[in-house]
Amino acid sequence: MAQLLTLLPEHPLTPDTLFYRIIGIILNALSVIQPLIAPFGIQHFSYMPSFGILSTYAPTPCGLATFSAALAKRLAARAADVKVVRIADGEVSEEPNVSGELINGSASSIEATVELLNQSDVAIIQHEYGIYGGSDGDEIVQIMAGLCVASILVVHTVLKDPTPHQRWVLETVMASADQVVVMSEVAHRRLCASFAVDHHKVATIPHGAALPSTDNVRRPDRPTLLTWGLLGPGKGIERVIDAMASLENLPNPPRYVIAGRTHPKVLAIEGERYRDALAAQSKRLGIADSVSFDAAYRTPEQLTALIQAATAVVLPYDSKDQVTSGVLVDSLASGRPIVATAFPHAIELLGSGAGTVVAHDDPDALVAALRLLLTDPHIADSMATHARGLAPTVAWPVVANAYVDVAQRLLTAQSASL
Repeated sequence: MAQLLTLLPEHPLTPDTLFYRIIGIILNALSVIQPLIAPFGIQHFSYMPSFGILSTYAPTPCGLATFSAALAKRLAARAADVKVVRIADGEVSEEPNVSGELINGSASSIEATVELLNQSDVAIIQHEYGIYGGSDGDEIVQIMAGLCVASILVVHTVLKDPTPHQRWVLETVMASADQVVVMSEVAHRRLCASFAVDHHKVATIPHGAALPSTDNVRRPDRPTLLTWGLLGPGKGIERVIDAMASLENLPNPPRYVIAGRTHPKVLAIEGERYRDALAAQSKRLGIADSVSFDAAYRTPEQLTALIQAATAVVLPYDSKDQVTSGVLVDSLASGRPIVATAFPHAIELLGSGAGTVVAHDDPDALVAALRLLLTDPHIADSMATHARGLAPTVAWPVVANAYVDVAQRLLTAQSASL
């Protein structure tokens, strides 16, 4: 012990500081030993790395913030030290793991963000074009270039027809990253086929979801169709409201619940114009009593309970390009039948029987799919069974473990190259 202490500074250290210095020395020693023991088949150290996450984050109300919060929670449950650099939006975060904020458009904030991320073993960078400053969010290029630690770039959107600048941004940050993660096989194929990227860097880790604590849920006597998530044009809710008018003649007609607040960016530009138009459409079709809007905030546990109580979840999105949908994965994990328009992630996940996919421009097919679910309990039960069978593969603990495995592999490769 006396020999070890000679490696430490002579000025007094607190117990905590001493502990972490000793741990640092041990880890450095491991990195030196690694090449020596590799020939004997010992290739991988399993110590838990620390993580720095760059993302939108609570209280920002968006899917990316929810994703990062869940990932951070599950990594912390593995005893990882997790710090978050939150993309500032004017709100104050009270989350204890937020170590700083990135102010878009600020050179000094970009520099501070890089410095904070470099304090962790591994940086996890969430990528969406709209969350960073600059044209097409190109300020992320500077951040990625400044990282000295291992980096995992999580690509949430893979555009089918990007502009030349959008392509440049994504290809540049992928070149800087040590690992690129996508969340569906269709995203993996599109990225590797259409963008300049080292295919060996790209891995598929599914979008995580919280599994319900129980399947024993009492559902209301009246069937409930549910669409949930942040509200705004492009959600395709008009399709379901039109379909509802054709389902009124069923012996037990359904009600349609539209749950979620208006997306803050939509709210800032248009106010509640989209929600008001949907309400007016329901009234015009004479089904206003069967369509309800629920903008209440829900915890993840309350949201799971809401999904479980639904007869079916309907995802009628306009997009024909969407390769990742957290709402789809959460609905699947809750074990509910799903009817969705034919966006790529839905086609991939629902093809095994967990739901029905209908063409975007075929309203009759949507009505037929909903009618079958509502009138044939065997079909609904079969879809729910398939959904529950897929749920364990997207459970957050499984997904977080996959990120830990990637991080440990990157650090092992890094230490072996020293």
